[in-house]
Amino acid sequence: MQPKLLLLIAVTFLFTASDAQRRRPTETPPMQSTTVKSDTTTPKGPQRNSKEPKPYDKVITKEASTSVGFFTVHKMDDNYFFELPDSILDRDILIVNRIAKAAAGVRSGFSGYGGDQIGRQVIQFTKGPDNKVFLKTISFSETASDSTPDGMYRSLMNSSLQPLEASFDIAAYSKDKKGVVLDVTKYLNSDNDILFFGSGAKRGLGLTQMLSDRSYIASVKAFPLNVEIKTMKTYNRTPTSQTGSPIQGASPTAVTFELNSSMVMLPKVPMKPRYFDPRVGYFATSTTDFDANPQGIKRISMAVRWRLEPKDEDVQKYLSGQLVEPRKQIVYYIDPTTPKKWIPYLIQGINDWQVAFEQAGFKNAIVGKEAPVGDSTWSLDDARHSAIVYKPSSVANASGPNVNDPRSGEIIESHINWYHNVMELLRNWYFIQAAVNDVKAQKMVFSDELMGQLIRFVSSHEVGHTLGLRHNFGSSSTIPVEKLRDKSWVDAHGHTPSIMDYARFNYVAQPEDKIDETGIFPRIGEYDKWAIQWGYQWLPQFKTAEDEKGFLNRQVSDSLARNQRLFFGTETDQNDPRNQSEDLGDNAMKASAYGIKNLKRIMPNLLKWTKESNEGYDNAATIYKEIVSQFNRYMGHVSKNVGGIEWTPTTTEQDKIVYSYTPREKQQEAIQFLQDQLFTTPKWLIDAKLFSLIGVSQLETVSSAQKSALGRLLNPRTLSNLVSFEMYDPSKAYTVTGMLSDLKSGIWSELKTHRPIDIYRRDLQKAYVESLIRLVKPPKAAVSTQPSFGPPMSQPTISDNDAISIVKGHMKALMTEIRTAIATTSDNASRLHLQDVQERLKNGLDPSIQ
Repeated sequence: MQPKLLLLIAVTFLFTASDAQRRRPTETPPMQSTTVKSDTTTPKGPQRNSKEPKPYDKVITKEASTSVGFFTVHKMDDNYFFELPDSILDRDILIVNRIAKAAAGVRSGFSGYGGDQIGRQVIQFTKGPDNKVFLKTISFSETASDSTPDGMYRSLMNSSLQPLEASFDIAAYSKDKKGVVLDVTKYLNSDNDILFFGSGAKRGLGLTQMLSDRSYIASVKAFPLNVEIKTMKTYNRTPTSQTGSPIQGASPTAVTFELNSSMVMLPKVPMKPRYFDPRVGYFATSTTDFDANPQGIKRISMAVRWRLEPKDEDVQKYLSGQLVEPRKQIVYYIDPTTPKKWIPYLIQGINDWQVAFEQAGFKNAIVGKEAPVGDSTWSLDDARHSAIVYKPSSVANASGPNVNDPRSGEIIESHINWYHNVMELLRNWYFIQAAVNDVKAQKMVFSDELMGQLIRFVSSHEVGHTLGLRHNFGSSSTIPVEKLRDKSWVDAHGHTPSIMDYARFNYVAQPEDKIDETGIFPRIGEYDKWAIQWGYQWLPQFKTAEDEKGFLNRQVSDSLARNQRLFFGTETDQNDPRNQSEDLGDNAMKASAYGIKNLKRIMPNLLKWTKESNEGYDNAATIYKEIVSQFNRYMGHVSKNVGGIEWTPTTTEQDKIVYSYTPREKQQEAIQFLQDQLFTTPKWLIDAKLFSLIGVSQLETVSSAQKSALGRLLNPRTLSNLVSFEMYDPSKAYTVTGMLSDLKSGIWSELKTHRPIDIYRRDLQKAYVESLIRLVKPPKAAVSTQPSFGPPMSQPTISDNDAISIVKGHMKALMTEIRTAIATTSDNASRLHLQDVQERLKNGLDPSIQ
């Protein structure tokens, strides 16, 4: 719930959506981190006079309060000291910063809640000259493994000196002289990007100056693998708009946060990585390797996953094919503040993944548990604990991020964000997509059991993200539409092979099919089990990721050849009609036609099913808008078939086509569907009684849907794809000329029939003309006042291909037909409308008229 990245939290379950530019097979996937280690050199410089270390017992006295972990923390009065053994100097330490308690009234979209991650860094403590220890941040964006005199490692180190972020005087040496004691009080009380808000998070919340007189250290506790730092920080805050920009003239106010910073010792020897495969949907961490390619450089991407290994005594059992429990279970705790009635369903959603891990050879590999109550040693903020964090928020969402080791992709922990109002969204979705098949959904307040099962489904989806899995928007496209109406088939297989798809509920099923929740709800499917097997199978016979690459490649290729339902379709593809959010089946036209039938069944029951005693018609307005939104989704699913380019990542061993165009017949089917269901006015959406009760403009509702579809069809990307298809194979291509001709025959049918043009059709025809004009005279891009943090996004254009010539010719031909029709049009409103659009076309074609 798709997250990123990136500090990729992307993974949101509900929206992600996702029209980012489609990645090619040679490109890296969406990243959770873009890092691999480069430099660990110790800074050198001339010796200077400095503050000499004192004897240990003069610094750490008997009055000190001490906490022992992977390093020791001492508290003396209001001062804090880190005692660092030499063994952890120059070791990689992961810093994870979170909001423990949020400031009242400070929200920015999905940010600003307790449990939110606000920063992440990898650091090292390293000795320097002049009795100092430096804290430096470690970047992993480039690497070189060959440390021989002729290798790249030495040269890379000379070009990759890591920044020193802070320095500390050595207050004392440890008693055994094998460590140093640092006074960190001033640093913990300061405002810095390492331990507290990252600059982006601070900017998004409008935080400016830290107010030191109202900020302090609450506690510092050491544990075997981590140290937890809790602070109270007060900032001046300038109120921000929804876009995150400061509101002009607004007065700053003071806001206070309780922050938690986790310092986690990363393994001395990183986990063996598993190289990313674009045919299996995992998040990844990436590096540029200067040694992997003997004649250049190579981008290395590693799948993000937990470390899962059998216990020593079970190794032979595992290798012989027996299920064994892992050395370390993956455990998710439920936030104690979560309403009690939802906890069992959240835990079920976690435990549902056990069956997938069994395909990788592990039983009881993952488990959900209630958080301990009354245990002072347990904390939700402790980086050793993964959790579903409940957020009392109006945000209708949930998201599943994870924190991983950038050197290997090993997931360290995860905090799933669970926003309270996700339930409203689930209710609306299930009402719209399933109420005609499930009488329990024919009301506004669902039973706890029904809502609990919806929560379970979302929990499973978000946990999937935290196991490393990306959205698989292509999964549902592998199912023939008619199978979605076959009760025995969906009972056995589900309506999509992956819970990581955005295929919410089986909206294709018709009431006469008698399909129940088993065939309506998503579940852990074939793809999910296979993807977990790929990522988590233990392969000790291979010493390195490079060694296992051939084995895994053959395994994936053979599996895909046997079972098409294992297909992965990226969520970032703008062109492939198989990879869509919220769609079902292998044919969007057939699936959408069934979906519209069910929407039509809801409309006459809308007022009855949304009625609540002593309430107005807000429920009816909400559900009507949801019906319209679902209808628009169907139109979007269909529209993407026009100009579609399918991308199927393969390896050379598979000997398969990577790119192919959507067949002409399917594109024509899509255009005909839009003519029948949308451009022919969908009068079933128009209800005078409903309008009198909820006040929604039904003319605007219909017009907005039509404009949206025209915007998808008559845009440079679609037209450029059609031109490319024609160049590639003229005999099989659906051409720009053909599409415009097909659209005109339906949208402008009154020009030949001479019938009056009603108000809905007049709006549609104006929208069509305006879409054509935008193609030949694109509007100037708006100048953004917001700071830019990356290169400008390239926009497709038709100015240098045949599409522009064809569009201009189409506009001229349309003008001629309109001119002829005006002379024979007796209806006054129709004649004025035709005169208007004729003038618009003329002005659009004449560059001298601005």
